[in-house]
Amino acid sequence: MARYTFHCPLRWSDSDTNQHINNVAFARYLEEARVHLQYDMTRALADRAPKDTAYIVARQEIAFRRPLLYRPEPVTIETWVTKIAGASLVLAYEIKDGEDVYATASSTLVSFNTVQQRPARLSDAERDYLTPLLEA
Repeated sequence: MARYTFHCPLRWSDSDTNQHINNVAFARYLEEARVHLQYDMTRALADRAPKDTAYIVARQEIAFRRPLLYRPEPVTIETWVTKIAGASLVLAYEIKDGEDVYATASSTLVSFNTVQQRPARLSDAERDYLTPLLEA
């Protein structure tokens, strides 16, 4: 199965006085990867995706594996889908360089109708886009 890859730049302001990237920055990095994935999905689906739909983070977990020090080179964030349900999906992530994994994470996203202000079932088009990213 395929994984979605995003190269995330590190910002000097994300680090402490010892150049360690702060734990809160990791959550922002995951958000950036997730937003890029959603943007690419929206572009790919064009008129086939439902309008007035957003993805709301219902749950997120991050496991920190090793310190990440500030440097000018970006880190790689690999993202894949571990579960597709009626109105939700679970994404998994690795923040890494080659074989060095700095953090693993998961996010449960709920498809949400912004007009009706309630969860919305994933469309067939969304499922078709996400299925190639599905890993056990």
